[in-house]
Amino acid sequence: MRKKVIIIGGSSGIGKATAERFAQEGWQVMVGAPEMAATQQVIDKLEGDGHIAVEVDITSDAQTENLKKQTQEQFADFHTLINCAGISRSVPLLDPDFKKWDHLLQVMLYGTVKVCRALIPLLQDGGRIINITSIHHDRVAYGSSAYGMAKAALTQLTRVLAVELAPRNILTNAIAPGFINTPMSVKEDGKNEIETEWFQNNYIKNDHLPLKRAGKPEEVAGVAWFLASPDASYMTGSVLEVNGGLTVTF
Repeated sequence: MRKKVIIIGGSSGIGKATAERFAQEGWQVMVGAPEMAATQQVIDKLEGDGHIAVEVDITSDAQTENLKKQTQEQFADFHTLINCAGISRSVPLLDPDFKKWDHLLQVMLYGTVKVCRALIPLLQDGGRIINITSIHHDRVAYGSSAYGMAKAALTQLTRVLAVELAPRNILTNAIAPGFINTPMSVKEDGKNEIETEWFQNNYIKNDHLPLKRAGKPEEVAGVAWFLASPDASYMTGSVLEVNGGLTVTF
């Protein structure tokens, strides 16, 4: 029987690459993201047929409920849920605009919780949940308080779900990417951080990144594929680092 995967935040970057990998492996894919045109474009280019695009802003209760309804009607008894929704914005903790700071948590933490509450009851027993967290889940950079706190909470959510869903044999794991060259690498000033002098000097020339390059989205997608496969059948509550060796240096 053909397996089904739902990827939230799959319209670009790691989510898009993950949708492509699962489609290549013969799975039926549903992609949910707030930009319907971009989401449909991803679906249209996937290998195979029967793939579904859903417009969903996961901060919206109404749209999350619609996602649940469409899943019930078109994608019931799916096997894997991948939470990949993310936004990158530098907002200091004491920034006067609290809503701008809080928006990152509303998307990456509370939005993910809402998706889990809506879709896990529809996930088949023995299924998988894969959360895309970040190297920031246990590291700090200036302006990354909201992003880092959301990702740290997402890591802890992964562990909570691993325990609570064990009776259903639903395995829940996380992937913590480091520098991955995606549209999120382009910051508010329009510059791709991977191409900056700061990145080249700090991480390449000074050996803080052993593999001396940023990762590719498909390299994270491959790890997601592994976690959804039979080879990961005795893994739950784990966080897999995909960062080119960055966390082993100082």
